[in-house]
Amino acid sequence: MTEANPNREAERRAFLAGAGLADARREPLPGDASTRRYERLTTPAGSSLMLMDQVATAESPPADPSWSPERRHAEGWNAIARLSAGRIEAFAAVASHLRAIGLSAPEIIALDATAGFAVLEDFGDDVFARVIERGEPEERMYVAAVQSLIRLHETPAPEVLKGPAGDWPLQVYDETALQGGADLFLEWMPRLKPGLMFDADSILEWRAAWAPIAADGSRGATVMAHRDYHAENLIWLPHRSGFARVGMIDFQDAVRAHPSWDLHSLLQDARRDLGRGTETWVLDGYFRQRPSVDRDSFMRSYAGLAALNEARILGIFARLIARDGKPRYAAFMPRMWAHLNRNLERPGLEGVARWFDRHVPAEVRQ
Repeated sequence: MTEANPNREAERRAFLAGAGLADARREPLPGDASTRRYERLTTPAGSSLMLMDQVATAESPPADPSWSPERRHAEGWNAIARLSAGRIEAFAAVASHLRAIGLSAPEIIALDATAGFAVLEDFGDDVFARVIERGEPEERMYVAAVQSLIRLHETPAPEVLKGPAGDWPLQVYDETALQGGADLFLEWMPRLKPGLMFDADSILEWRAAWAPIAADGSRGATVMAHRDYHAENLIWLPHRSGFARVGMIDFQDAVRAHPSWDLHSLLQDARRDLGRGTETWVLDGYFRQRPSVDRDSFMRSYAGLAALNEARILGIFARLIARDGKPRYAAFMPRMWAHLNRNLERPGLEGVARWFDRHVPAEVRQ
């Protein structure tokens, strides 16, 4: 693939030379759904590092905390959703906070946020999903993942994160962001399934159905959330102890959110099926360790926000397939539909369930 910036490779080489890594062997890693690029670096001495490459201007701007919902909609998707726009300084600030509270985020070895480069500690390739496939007990892995979340949830979430490339605001995952995420379903699912059509009235009904769930998520936004906490973004570090055994990556979009957000991302995963009963006993463990949490209220929010997230992810997958020509994401959609359909049976989701019954045929929802 030809790079948009023909000078980018020269910029990479200059950055690596300045970091003392001009002689490192470079191995590009497979891309994901983002605009970031990664390479594994192997030094002449045999140590391994990671190069993160994210052009600061590759995406629409991130939200300023002072922007109104109208301004955010005018500025584009990153502002609506309060995403970091891939900014290196966001990654560095979140990593610094996670490391400061004893969690495992990659150490930053070298950094040029303006140019969009960082050299990071390499956690290796033992992502949770692959380790479980090789036979590590699922229970052990998910207990560790939840221990890390409990540490995050019981640590006060600062309004501003301090990092080596400057401060970064920890913004609330608010109603604008949550509703904007749900609306991706309306925008992109008809492009994947041309038989679906949503008129103005059905769109108004959709937003009215989700409004109390988005409001609940915004009111309950009390903890720092990784925002994409699942078995492909967690790396097993068994040589460490306690909650530090969970290596975290891809956290640059962290926000202040409802504490259920990372839990349902982990336990209603788009990419893998959990063992029978795993979700229940993992949640049981979470509540045992946080006895002050009202379980009934929490689980009502958990179901609503999980359903909203699943609608959001289905919209994203539809976009990746229909617009970006990435058909592999179709394999994940039945799992997301199964999670969503199950959540729509929960109390508090009656309005959303009725909307789907009226506007999305059963044969599409599988």
